[in-house]
Amino acid sequence: MPPLFVINYFLSKEGLFVRFRYSVEKTKKSKRPVKKAVVYTQTEHGIARTDVDEEAVCIVERLSLAGYETYIVGGAVRDLILGKKPKDFDIVSAASPNQIKKLFRMARIIGNRFRLVHVSMREKTFEVATFRSIREGLTGNAFGTIEEDVLRRDFSINALFYDPCEQLVVDYVGGMEDIKRKQIRPLISLKTIFVDDPVRMIRAVKYGAITGFSLPSNLRLKIQQQSKLLSNVSHSRLTEEIFKIIRSSSAGKIVESLEEFGLYQYLQPNASAWLKENMEFRKKYFQTLSSLNQELAAPGENLGGLVKDFLEFVVDWEGEPLETYKQAFAQARRFVTPMNPPRVELERAVKTICRSHGLLVKRTLFTDRTGGTSLQINEGID
Repeated sequence: MPPLFVINYFLSKEGLFVRFRYSVEKTKKSKRPVKKAVVYTQTEHGIARTDVDEEAVCIVERLSLAGYETYIVGGAVRDLILGKKPKDFDIVSAASPNQIKKLFRMARIIGNRFRLVHVSMREKTFEVATFRSIREGLTGNAFGTIEEDVLRRDFSINALFYDPCEQLVVDYVGGMEDIKRKQIRPLISLKTIFVDDPVRMIRAVKYGAITGFSLPSNLRLKIQQQSKLLSNVSHSRLTEEIFKIIRSSSAGKIVESLEEFGLYQYLQPNASAWLKENMEFRKKYFQTLSSLNQELAAPGENLGGLVKDFLEFVVDWEGEPLETYKQAFAQARRFVTPMNPPRVELERAVKTICRSHGLLVKRTLFTDRTGGTSLQINEGID
């Protein structure tokens, strides 16, 4: 760790040695150490090193050896502590984007306001961010320190920093204790957390669903009071959140929780209305979403999970093949509004559903009103 910080040992009431991280802060008269974080060893946090992506470790190691404090952060750390193997590993570092890019041959800087680096290693891409400052507020884009960066994070269980080289977890906000208590605790004041970013309501409910943790009553009440703020969120951001949900391994649980909190109507208003009005659809819809498995999913299958059961109700699968496909595609596109998925992905999803009814889908000169790739439908299975 950088020389600015030291680790001390303290014998707790339970007879355990606890490691603290201190920051040396200057006053008018002197410099004094201030306790900032608890540091957990592998024995205490229990993360299995074999569950950590080797390429992610290589990135952390290279940046650390170059003198830049670097960690795996966020949901990956939470999942590792819970004994789950994460799909994505986000990395945060004291290095600037230019400094990061210089250390990796396959790296490119992205973003306009706040720049990130995508580092590619062995056909995988990892997002590496620089610590962000709070000097410009929680929505600012200036670079900062780890102590500032942690204060920008939304919930304590997502604000843990993991050093895979030393196998240490650095906890500034009591996230480890919240994991033990199985609770979702916001780090930002309830007065501003959802006003600043309404999408945090979706995340809070999602984290509760995938972990089985509870949301405190004051957090639940605030979500109920401010849910209408989601109506002002851009369609592109809502689309991004929906894709994250259906590409997870807990889509059914997440959607059911969002519907319970009254939030799903802002993501999928048509589906939400059907869930309230049609109990048969409701049962099948949650079953379909619960059956999705990102690792085993065929192309288009996860997006198809959002429209499959609706199309079973409204499409005449015994009709003329080309007209059947055109009807299914148009109905699916309207049903997922305001979500606006890439046309090729929705096309693939509807194709998969058509094939389950014995309709073969091939490319030809058919184009719907929006333009784009054309399709031909033939009977049979290819």
